[in-house]
Amino acid sequence: MTPRSRISWWRADEGRVSAFVVVLVSAILALAGLTLDGGLALAAKVRANGQAESAARAGAQAIDLAAYRSNGTLRLLPIQAIARAQAHLAAQGAAGTVMISGDTITVTVTAAQPTQLLGLVGITSLSVHGQGSAHPQRGITAIEP
Repeated sequence: MTPRSRISWWRADEGRVSAFVVVLVSAILALAGLTLDGGLALAAKVRANGQAESAARAGAQAIDLAAYRSNGTLRLLPIQAIARAQAHLAAQGAAGTVMISGDTITVTVTAAQPTQLLGLVGITSLSVHGQGSAHPQRGITAIEP
């Protein structure tokens, strides 16, 4: 092969490697983004679950003391329970909804986790949800499922 034919051979491949590198780097960044931002979203979900569970426990402490003292009946005061749960969420800086069904209070927390690397492909935040329930109880006799 002459030097001139080697030069024309190299010129024939111009730009092909650059496109391959761009696609490969984009794919690696997307996978790194899924890993990093997926881990951050999982941590945010665990945090949201903890906030919801603690707010539900705070709300479940709003019992009717008169009924409990007179005949030992544990009954939830719905308005106070909702207020306690919402106050607990506000103190934690969380946003959520509180529902009462019978003597069970259920709190659902919704949060947005900003992304670090997935923003490069247009995903700026991931929505996470956490839920917790509690009801007043006279003592712990067994572990509930």
